[in-house]
Amino acid sequence: MKKIIIGLFVLFSLTFSNEVILKKELTYNKYTLENFYKYKNTSREFQWKKIEDKILAIEKLKKEYPKIGTLRNFKNSNGNPAQLKSFLTSPERDKYGVRRYQGIPLYQTLDKKPIRYAWDGSLVGILEEKDSFVKIKIESIDGEWWTPKRYVKQISNIQTDKLIFIDRKNQNIVTLQKYNGIWLIRSMNPATTGLDKLPHNYPTPLGTFVVQDKKPRMNYLKLGSSSEIAGFAPYATRFSGGGYIHGIPVELPRREIIEYSPTLGSTPRSRMCVRNASSHAKYVYEWAKPLNTLIVVIE
Repeated sequence: MKKIIIGLFVLFSLTFSNEVILKKELTYNKYTLENFYKYKNTSREFQWKKIEDKILAIEKLKKEYPKIGTLRNFKNSNGNPAQLKSFLTSPERDKYGVRRYQGIPLYQTLDKKPIRYAWDGSLVGILEEKDSFVKIKIESIDGEWWTPKRYVKQISNIQTDKLIFIDRKNQNIVTLQKYNGIWLIRSMNPATTGLDKLPHNYPTPLGTFVVQDKKPRMNYLKLGSSSEIAGFAPYATRFSGGGYIHGIPVELPRREIIEYSPTLGSTPRSRMCVRNASSHAKYVYEWAKPLNTLIVVIE
């Protein structure tokens, strides 16, 4: 039996090993959602069982693979990945929706073309090296894969004590911090994820990602432009490609930060990023540790 502690309530779920304990101890307490809540005519929730399962999967990966790393190809900085034998277009992507641009090619054997792509920022276990390739296990993809070494950055396999879960289905975000074996719930908030409307809007990718870097202010471009700045988003924490957790977008010529939008927690509407109240984005920005804190996107 596993105990999940939410505030003053103790919930029980059927399990017979690997205990995960969650306890509500908020350190950010604005716009806090209940465990179950309404959005228009629908019921929404925090999916604690999925969160528990992902925590266990991450801990298992880090135990089974002493060497861990993150995949890196932000803006194709480590090279345009090899083309697949079969792919979708506009934009070029694999059958799972992972784009070639900023993607990481995955091979089953080294004498053929890659089978699929993986998302930039993904958490991986590192098995072995062979010539210019490395064999990896991606937390969110079945099987073991070869990829060129240049796309893999090894990181320290120390205990992960900070996790961020983003729920695309329920449009919410929760931050967790491990202390004395207990996962403390630090915030439970509305969020807005990416809209699946190609070619300019992309859904926030599912998977387990390593925080890559942070910007106090992230400029964004006018829709369809490659150079014209339309505005900025404050307190941006990047986890995959151009995907950030950030505050409410501010359209130029306005310069002041916008704290909140009534669209938060409603339906997907961003270009891949995860919008938050700006004060919560600042909380995440100051709290998360690059190349250590993990961001998990679930459905």
